[in-house]
Amino acid sequence: MEKDAQFLEYIVKGLLDYPEAVKITRTVDEMGVLLSLDVHKDDMGKIIGRSGNTAKAIRILLRVVGMKNNARVNLKINEPEGSERREPSVKSAKMRSVDDVMEDLKM
Repeated sequence: MEKDAQFLEYIVKGLLDYPEAVKITRTVDEMGVLLSLDVHKDDMGKIIGRSGNTAKAIRILLRVVGMKNNARVNLKINEPEGSERREPSVKSAKMRSVDDVMEDLKM
């Protein structure tokens, strides 16, 4: 296994509840190195992170590893079978009208 794939495996397995389900596929073409990551469906949220920040950070680290080895490294996170993609939800707080808020402000 190449250093970039080993690095990805090390980072990812430390974050997940099901590290044994991690599968990394490495392909090289004229665009550079592509690491495809498969994880357990219950670990998907941990890899993506809030607003995608964890995935973004992992990609940045992989670019640094790639620069050190004179290669362009990209990460593709495959959606697992049976996973459910949740739509971003509006905060569950009760929506209030401007008139209701103004009424509360009157003491």
